[in-house]
Amino acid sequence: MNSCSLLPLTTIMLSTILRTPTLTKALSTSRPVVAYLLKRGYAFPAGQTKVRAFWLATYLNQPLAENDPEIYNIIEKEKKRQRDSIVLIPSEVHRDMSGSMHIVSEFYLARCHGRPRLGDAEQVLGGISRCEVNRYYGGNEFIDMSERLCRKRALEAFDLNPEQWGVNVQSLSGAPANLYVYNAVMKPHDRLMGLDLPHGGHLSHGYQTGSKKISAVSTYFETMPYRLNEATGYIDYDALEHSAGLYRPKVIIAGASAYPRKYDYARMRKAGTGGFFFFWNKIADKVNAYLVSDIAHISGLVAANVLEGPFQHSDIVTTTTHKSLRGPRGAMIFFRKGVRKVDKKGIETLYDLENPINQSVFPGHQGGPHNHTITALAVALKQVKDPIFKEYQQQILTNNQAFAGAFRTLGYDMVSGGTDNHLLLVDLHSKNVDGARVERVLELVNIAANKNTVPGDKSAMVPHGLRIGTPAMTTRGLVESDFEKVAVFIDRAVKIAVEENGKIHGRLSFLFIYL
Repeated sequence: MNSCSLLPLTTIMLSTILRTPTLTKALSTSRPVVAYLLKRGYAFPAGQTKVRAFWLATYLNQPLAENDPEIYNIIEKEKKRQRDSIVLIPSEVHRDMSGSMHIVSEFYLARCHGRPRLGDAEQVLGGISRCEVNRYYGGNEFIDMSERLCRKRALEAFDLNPEQWGVNVQSLSGAPANLYVYNAVMKPHDRLMGLDLPHGGHLSHGYQTGSKKISAVSTYFETMPYRLNEATGYIDYDALEHSAGLYRPKVIIAGASAYPRKYDYARMRKAGTGGFFFFWNKIADKVNAYLVSDIAHISGLVAANVLEGPFQHSDIVTTTTHKSLRGPRGAMIFFRKGVRKVDKKGIETLYDLENPINQSVFPGHQGGPHNHTITALAVALKQVKDPIFKEYQQQILTNNQAFAGAFRTLGYDMVSGGTDNHLLLVDLHSKNVDGARVERVLELVNIAANKNTVPGDKSAMVPHGLRIGTPAMTTRGLVESDFEKVAVFIDRAVKIAVEENGKIHGRLSFLFIYL
């Protein structure tokens, strides 16, 4: 038998493509085993070396433009679209190059399952780190370092005490992260309450209609929405309190994807006073529910301390990492530690969230995490502590106030009458046009916005709301006067949509025929 047939394929590849004096010398210092194999001269059987070496050199190292010109051209077109567009979708933001580069770092190759070793306090037992059992693959030394640093920076970004809070940074996206949390603290068919989707909520908070369970969350668990007061556009906390008292959910979610106002986290969690004779009853505490705050949209604003955060009042906090936080696509789950409550007899009940949440992520729902994404997230979280980041987040709010003022001047209605955060929800009912048609006209002139339901809408595809925000264009340097001009552009688009819509009949024929 040829000796090379006994070697792993990876070693054969190395012996063929990497046998150069410089690399061999470097490997002899850092990887003696590989260097030994190369030095022994293991190679492919005669006649195959040139063919396979050519395949490796040309296929694996070929520029994308040559390897796959179709995909390369699509990417280049998307680059041009982003460069030439005014991006107003609130959940989109431009990233810096340093964080983006780590998405394609060496950590893309490495494979791991489980959680990092303990790090500096490894506590070697019998020559083997006690905590190595937390990983199911070897070669994870530097992956462990990266993930530990990411978790440390995540807590620091939100000024959290590691004795009171923990964090899992392995979730692949926001909606799965929410599901992992539900699975950790609820059993199948336990009850959950979240903001209704047509009133600004998110699918992952258990959306269903009267005839259909839209989100899988509403299949696994029983869900009931709370809503806005349609007269004010603000969350109806009194109605929420009443419904929670009757429904008695296991989890109440404080979070939204299209709510332009601050959440009153204290009101959702615990008692407070509103005058000598007025007393706010508890909501989450009253029914012994976990308060889970989803700050996917506003986490950058919260980290910069320009918007009130939920940590003081929440049991669990989830967030995506690619919106106002300006990191890679991923998610984080923060969870409380220590004492949850003390009863009348002084007996303490401790939180039991860390292990259930970690195990819900892996092995409950995921295999290996995306280590390259975690590394890029660590870079983004470091930037949160830079004073420039706070200036940027404050400018997002300042720009959005100017944006809202411009729409008010132009005669537009907005849900709740304005905004406290990074987004606006323009109500087009009074303009006799829907958001789908306005979105399409804007798209044709390189302005990216999105249609959105507003209270009173019956269709998610033809709603009467337009959701817009300031994070992406603030990143590109726009200030208040620029957004006032953009509001005028949108006003022109609305007028065009109204005029052209009158020339054709049918619910969406305007989108697919006229244009």
